[in-house]
Amino acid sequence: MQELDHQKTIDILNSIMEFELAGVVRYTHYSLMVTGPNRIPIVAFFKAQATESLLHAQQVGEILTGLEGHPTLRIAPMEETFKHNVKDILQESLSHEKKALDMYKTLLETVNNASIYLEEFARGMIGQEEMHNLELKKMLRDFS
Repeated sequence: MQELDHQKTIDILNSIMEFELAGVVRYTHYSLMVTGPNRIPIVAFFKAQATESLLHAQQVGEILTGLEGHPTLRIAPMEETFKHNVKDILQESLSHEKKALDMYKTLLETVNNASIYLEEFARGMIGQEEMHNLELKKMLRDFS
């Protein structure tokens, strides 16, 4: 086992926390903007995504404080595209989820062989983000 780079790990976790908190805002916004005949199940999907993003931010925050880090009060920058049809929202969501996946992969690379717990946490989150990517790709299929 190698030694955990605490500061680098804390910095990555804070970036993830900012990104997950931005996801809460993003998915809440999307849930409010959906219109059309499929509105109800899509709104439910986005509300669930917002709730899950908050849970992820809280989990990351617990790990941060366990490492004696200070959880951020910021959220990652977001831009408003003003594109609110379902296809555009789903594509933006897929882009968001791909970035989240990359962030958790960076965490895994950083903690690899230094902390079994953090490795397993990162792997679990990577698995969840991969599932979100697959789900969004399935949802986008009818639009192609």
